Amino acid sequence: MEIATNWAFMDDIEYTSATDLEILGEIGKRMAALRRAHGLTQTVASERAGLSRNTLYRAEQGDNPTLHTVIRLLRTYGRLPALKAFVPAPEISPMERLRKRKRDASA
Repeated sequence: MEIATNWAFMDDIEYTSATDLEILGEIGKRMAALRRAHGLTQTVASERAGLSRNTLYRAEQGDNPTLHTVIRLLRTYGRLPALKAFVPAPEISPMERLRKRKRDASA
């Protein structure tokens, strides 16, 4: 299910200069927007995510949600693949590639 949403308000902060609290607040806004885009109340979304309504409320307020809470909410909203961009797989360094090539050549 693709959700059409106006995310224009999400560009209101500059992440490189924002404080941790500003970024948490922005994450909370995004979580609330995802919930609303799915037409869910906090009660229904928290039940589907296996969280208390208070935990969901605090996450939407930017009150430092745990990564576990964020994962459950992203799964509920069908956005779990977003974690790939959040924590991308590490790239192989050029030196490691060279070592691998040497190992492969000597094998």
